[in-house]
Amino acid sequence: MSETSPAISVAITVLVALLALTGFGVYTAFGPPSKQLTDPFDDHDD
Repeated sequence: MSETSPAISVAITVLVALLALTGFGVYTAFGPPSKQLTDPFDDHDD
């Protein structure tokens, strides 16, 4: 195996975490869990 820089491992870890959080956010916003979300602006009719 070749020697790799620890910075590459850290960068890949951060990238994977960022993609996972983005995917989870999109799933929560537009997937089946979005049916349970409420619009706070609709709750306060002025």
